Amino acid sequence: VQLQASGGGLVQAGGSLRLSCAASQSIFSFNVMGWYRQAPGKQRELVASIISGRTTNYAASVKGRCRISIDNAENTVYLQMNSLKPEDTAVYYCNAVLTYVNYWGQGTLVTVSS
Repeated sequence: VQLQASGGGLVQAGGSLRLSCAASQSIFSFNVMGWYRQAPGKQRELVASIISGRTTNYAASVKGRCRISIDNAENTVYLQMNSLKPEDTAVYYCNAVLTYVNYWGQGTLVTVSS
């Protein structure tokens, strides 16, 4: 399993970004797909996840501002992030769970300037 994340960058507070995670196989083969982030000096935390391609879950800090979605034709999971805040600055990682095994993509850096 390979996961390729992209879409990070520098954005001003209040702006938007869309992160993409391209998987090497069908999205629906995974039990869970999600996005995590890790800010400097902090632990990695869940941002959003989608279970069995349907049920979504969001961290309280991003609820209402982020949306996770999938495009199975493209084997891609997206994270649309709106109304970005400086505290959203972190390295964002794509995650996939398949039969209790976690797979991680390389991180993509999101920097939100105030």
